[in-house]
Amino acid sequence: MMNKILLVGRLTKDPAVKYTADGRAVCRVTLAVQRPFKNKNGEKEADFIQCSLWNRVAETIGSYCEKGSMVGVVGRLQSRSYLDSNQQKSNVTEVVVDSVSLVGRKSKRQIDSDQIISMSVN
Repeated sequence: MMNKILLVGRLTKDPAVKYTADGRAVCRVTLAVQRPFKNKNGEKEADFIQCSLWNRVAETIGSYCEKGSMVGVVGRLQSRSYLDSNQQKSNVTEVVVDSVSLVGRKSKRQIDSDQIISMSVN
């Protein structure tokens, strides 16, 4: 079986890295991924994809990216459910990111223009 996702898009807000009780870094971001076609009005639309990043990958995004940064991610699609604060069951589908590539120019920490940085879980 195969469960592999590859996306390139822009971050919709500044990433915020948090740490679990056992010290693991985690960051949840939304990627705006442009569709490869135009709608009936001639405009390009985007899908907004939820992504979870862990450990070094989360720290890399937190250190080098900000709202609008273009990144490439490789990961797997995961569905889960939980009880919210009102005890209602909520379902979440997200990409659990295994590796990330920072694409294009960078502004938070300057990187040579058009340089690509890659970080993977392994």
